[in-house]
Amino acid sequence: MLLALALAADLPAKGMPPLTTQTQRSGGPIDPDQAKLGFDHADLSFEVYPERHALSGIAVLDFTARAPLERIVLDLDRNLPVSAIAVDGAPLAKDAWRNPEGRLTITLPHMVAASGKVRVAITYGGTPHVAANPPWDDGMVWSQTPDKRPWIASTDEGYGCDLLWPCLDFPTGEPALVDLHITVPRGLKAPANGVLLGVDALPDGRTRWNWRARQPNTYAIALNIAPYEEISGSYRSRFGNTIALHYWYLPGEEQQARALFAEFAPTLDFFESVIGPYPFADEKVGVVETPHKGMEHQTINAYGNGYAKAPEGFDWLFHHEFAHEWFGNQMTAADWDDYWLHEGFASYMQPLYGRWREGEARYIVMLDQQRNLILNRAPLVSGRSRTEEEVYEPTKGGPATDIYYKASWMLHSLRWLIGDNAFFDATRRLVYGRPDPKPGNFTPRYGSTADFEQAVKLASGRDLGWFFDGYLRRAALPELIETRQGNMLTLEWKAGGPFPMPIELSVDGAVRRVDLPDGHATLAVPAAAHVVIDPMARVLRRSIAVEQYQAWRYRQPQP
Repeated sequence: MLLALALAADLPAKGMPPLTTQTQRSGGPIDPDQAKLGFDHADLSFEVYPERHALSGIAVLDFTARAPLERIVLDLDRNLPVSAIAVDGAPLAKDAWRNPEGRLTITLPHMVAASGKVRVAITYGGTPHVAANPPWDDGMVWSQTPDKRPWIASTDEGYGCDLLWPCLDFPTGEPALVDLHITVPRGLKAPANGVLLGVDALPDGRTRWNWRARQPNTYAIALNIAPYEEISGSYRSRFGNTIALHYWYLPGEEQQARALFAEFAPTLDFFESVIGPYPFADEKVGVVETPHKGMEHQTINAYGNGYAKAPEGFDWLFHHEFAHEWFGNQMTAADWDDYWLHEGFASYMQPLYGRWREGEARYIVMLDQQRNLILNRAPLVSGRSRTEEEVYEPTKGGPATDIYYKASWMLHSLRWLIGDNAFFDATRRLVYGRPDPKPGNFTPRYGSTADFEQAVKLASGRDLGWFFDGYLRRAALPELIETRQGNMLTLEWKAGGPFPMPIELSVDGAVRRVDLPDGHATLAVPAAAHVVIDPMARVLRRSIAVEQYQAWRYRQPQP
């Protein structure tokens, strides 16, 4: 007992050990030395030690030089100190590398010419940072199952992959191929990204789980360790291929787990019908129960929603994270400044799925819930390279949760403006790089706001720069000013720039679409007529009622 108490006293608290400013940065302007690296392959070996909350690793990284290399610069939390490095099999002296602030700099023994190959093997380990409030704060989660067995997870979207392994911590730093080898204590399992190559039984009862994943998102590489039980099955896709389905859950939850697993196939059918082929059908659909809310870890989505029920009849958390397989993992924003491409599309998919299942009423109800959460404090897009936290954190001037809800509503308005055919054509162009995706004719790709604008232009035949300026590049929502004088009604947009957005008008129950080609229109309406502007809430615009409601909610005592 005394030994256990002593060990517990030495374990790091939440939010510890502290991180450097450098390690807390993910993305932003790319270091010139890192820009020279083409990342071909990462072979990552991890071993976890639950009793002391420690981690050791060996990372064998293969690069192609895009320009002559004298050094290799990687990102790695200094709480995981490096003990050895070898370049192309030759050990380096310890003075050949340094990592004072989390930017690991390795001096190469010889110049690597442009197009040359280099392999770096890094042995490291220590006490990884413990997440303070996962998944919103990143790091390791050292939890326990109800029967006190280890339940471990990692999450690092905000601070980045360098909390776990030596990487290129920016969105376009994805390795083309990753092999994972995760060694865990007796009785534990380690589901991870990609395809399971095999499980090695080690002499002392430990097991090593070997996985292979193609071009995973850098923050998608994750550890998930527990005495999991598993449900598996397969899905015959409407594209003719068969997709493996897997869910890993805690013991004692089979009934709830099977109910969640039953959502996999219809959800997959929705996405394949509306967006296109599941991007990782050659690997799996994978979900794992985690001691944090959730995260879009590629082919092993984290689920921690507690099997909550909702009036829409499906698990929004599972659905949202699964949407990221298309919006985040297949199509990855090339810069965090375009973060809305991940979260806006993924958030819009829940109302669309409600519509798919139950029709327009459910769609409108779910959108209304999102509308009340839009804050309009900062533009969604700045036009400059930003870190993840510069976008996600309002204290750093970011749009914060507007990348979810405001972006979702923008997409709702766009779909009405250009129609379903053009909207989903543009979406497929963004996600797959082509309007006709089929299994085998696409690979993971990077996308940007500019790419989506161009896709919309191609699909709709219209230049909608004014639309994206109004919703993405300005913080305030467009406001529609209504003026009635006698039998004349004037409508005028106040948007900080050109905004020729049409609007629907109900006059005594008769609905018509009104064009505002110069941002305003005047039309005859009987003086006694009952007029409702935008009766089906097609267009995202300023609402004083919503603003007053939000201010009132803010003033209420917090529980």
